Amino acid sequence: MPPLEISDLITVTDPGSGRRLPVRRDDVIRRLRENGDRRAVPIVAALPVDPDGMLDPHAVDRLMVGVHTELQRLSQELRVGERLVNLVGPLFDAIRAGSARTGRLRLVDVGSGLGYVVRRLAATGDLGPDVELVGVDLDAALVCEARRLARAEGLDCRFVHGNAFELPEAATVFVSTGVLHHFRGAGLAAFFRAQAATSALAFCHFDIAAGRLAHLGSWMFHRARMRHPLGRHDGVASALRAHCDATLLDAAAVPGFRPLLHEPRGLANPFSTTLRPVLGLRPWLEEPFRRALGRGSRKLVGPEHFTEGAA
Repeated sequence: MPPLEISDLITVTDPGSGRRLPVRRDDVIRRLRENGDRRAVPIVAALPVDPDGMLDPHAVDRLMVGVHTELQRLSQELRVGERLVNLVGPLFDAIRAGSARTGRLRLVDVGSGLGYVVRRLAATGDLGPDVELVGVDLDAALVCEARRLARAEGLDCRFVHGNAFELPEAATVFVSTGVLHHFRGAGLAAFFRAQAATSALAFCHFDIAAGRLAHLGSWMFHRARMRHPLGRHDGVASALRAHCDATLLDAAAVPGFRPLLHEPRGLANPFSTTLRPVLGLRPWLEEPFRRALGRGSRKLVGPEHFTEGAA
């Protein structure tokens, strides 16, 4: 069984209403023990509860904001914002050149957390003034903090508490960072199907590249950078939960989209590729995107790459 992330267990939200659901601490401890994760038990056991044994939601919110604040360092050190612009910038150029859409384009960051990616894009203006930047998360505390940071930094972007695939305004491109490994099996496929059901033209999701080096690198970084044991635990667990390239491409092969990987493990230096993106494009968009990407398009592969390799 893949390891569980504590953060997924102590913050539970009703996907329909967005309402925070109460969580019993003993239930979380039981699930961790059943999964064989004894190291996580004392971390959860130290969290405060009310007289009924329910986790204190305010304490959990403070903890999650603190852990995500530290996680921003990982995004900065891995140059996530710059790498995303290197792909999404040409993607928006291709959309502008070939789409009949008029008016502003819209990038929606799924599971945006404290909004590091959206806030960086707003600060640099790398995608152009015609791209609206929206971050969406199911965790209300993280959204509240992202809004506060954006206001303090005077940035033109917004953050929404809710389901990214049910926004009243259509997304042009969906992006995310470190979200895919939270889903398993049918849940991963449903994540991509939900995007196919919208009018979005593309998606670009960065996640951990599976492999021993990713596990080791995650352990080293989180031991050095994360102060709270929960952040250290979940950082290592996330690397162990990472999906292989073929699994991601298979899940991303939803009706109406052409799935592609950029820098898959077979074509990249394993010491430098900690994160790699899976993309999905409306079929008419692939050739304009490859032209806009230039030499970088040589690092794009589709499902046929893995079929040929297996043969």
